[in-house]
Amino acid sequence: MKVLKPIAPLCAVIALCGCHMEFPDTGAAQQHSPHPAVRHVPFHTLPGWKDDAQEKALSVFLADCHKITSLPADSSLGGAATSHPGRVVGDWQAACQAARDVPMGNRAAAREFFEQWFRPYTLPAGTRAGGMLFTGYYEPEIRGSLRRGGIYQTPVYRRPPDLVRERDAQGNIVTGRRQDGRIVPYWTRAEIDQGRLAHQKLEMLWLADPVDLFFLQIQGSGRVRLPDDKVIRVGFDGLNGQPYVPLGRVMVAQGLLTADNVNMASIRGWLEANPDRAREMMEQNPNYVFFRELKGGDAQAGAPGALGVPLVPGRSLAVDRAYIPLGSPVWVHAQVQVDGHPTTWDRLDFAQDLGTDIKGPDRADLYMGWGPEAAQAAGNLHSGGQMVVLVPRNRPKQKPAQVTSDPPAAE
Repeated sequence: MKVLKPIAPLCAVIALCGCHMEFPDTGAAQQHSPHPAVRHVPFHTLPGWKDDAQEKALSVFLADCHKITSLPADSSLGGAATSHPGRVVGDWQAACQAARDVPMGNRAAAREFFEQWFRPYTLPAGTRAGGMLFTGYYEPEIRGSLRRGGIYQTPVYRRPPDLVRERDAQGNIVTGRRQDGRIVPYWTRAEIDQGRLAHQKLEMLWLADPVDLFFLQIQGSGRVRLPDDKVIRVGFDGLNGQPYVPLGRVMVAQGLLTADNVNMASIRGWLEANPDRAREMMEQNPNYVFFRELKGGDAQAGAPGALGVPLVPGRSLAVDRAYIPLGSPVWVHAQVQVDGHPTTWDRLDFAQDLGTDIKGPDRADLYMGWGPEAAQAAGNLHSGGQMVVLVPRNRPKQKPAQVTSDPPAAE
């Protein structure tokens, strides 16, 4: 089951004043690993490490650095569950500065940079039966209109002005609406479908298919093609705060799909084959997403992720930031379907996004891009594998000194 990607600026997801703890970088294998299941592994043990195009990965890292280093040094990026370096902006400044001096397009130099400035760490084991699970996500392109009429009857709503998100007396973030001086839960998907937001001029677009809206909300961003072929890009702009219920789980529980056949394609296929039951089924997930128009930027780039930089097909990753700080390079080893064929995915990806259903150290979502091919790749992606997080050093790893023999003594 695919999950919502909260496409939003970094300031919406990071703490404003994270505590900056110092971790001395000795270059030794025993560098601080507070979680007993976190351990250092050498680069040469990463499957396919020397076969990846690290020069392409370096350009993604530089984009992350541009965003990260613009923030206060004590801003939190995540990783509290493992507490290794990289949790705060200050941990990245040295590596980011060094990255700017690496010759662009030079694979050997890029690989040496990552090996000198990072240490690979495994993640603690999660609770998922069967271990690590990778799924995929993408930007759908769907039919829509700026005006209601004809087949275009499904609204895409902007963020409502009465939607509030703040901390309660216990310090927990709550989302809802104000009623009689207190915050109450916001309207559910079913209530919104029934017209709770109608007549408030919140409709940004009108879609031809309510199933398209459902999957647009799951993906968190997309491209809407108008009748005149103009494309409008939309991105995440808020949640109603209701719990996210994976529809695949509901359909398996009801015997509508089997556990080994739950993916985006099979779920969508059932909804389209059962239009009389589709709305009721989609409303089993009360979570609802609001959108904003993404103006400007490069139309050939992905939508901005949670880190605030454009997502890169094949290089961007959605993670649980409790375990992996945003911006982190992550070595991914998995088997994925490409053009209908199983392909080994050994690649340096980057933690640039989050997801409502991406929870734990054993769960991640690979960003596949946009368009029909990306949709097919993301829909078929349901794989086990391995993730190794690259943790930044405060200074580069020292190269081994070359040992030379003393010249023989003169006779």
